[in-house]
Amino acid sequence: MGELTSMRNIGREMARKLAAVGIDSPEKLTEAGAKEAFFRLKGTFPEVCLVHLYALEGAVTGQEYNQLPEETKQDLKAFSDFLKRGRV
Repeated sequence: MGELTSMRNIGREMARKLAAVGIDSPEKLTEAGAKEAFFRLKGTFPEVCLVHLYALEGAVTGQEYNQLPEETKQDLKAFSDFLKRGRV
């Protein structure tokens, strides 16, 4: 198992937060996927925002978060908006 910080877009603070919600390796993040990881983070760290979700998606797909396709960003924004409406 590798270090989360070896993944694109994942710094020490994001890795710490992910570990706090049970995601402590690149394999676990990839298995969970960006949306599930964000959902878990949002429950423990309500201040996480859409940019965190973009960063997670970029980490899982191996892209810079600001280079995600527009369609992907729209899907992720819809998911984030759904969570804001009171699901978490």
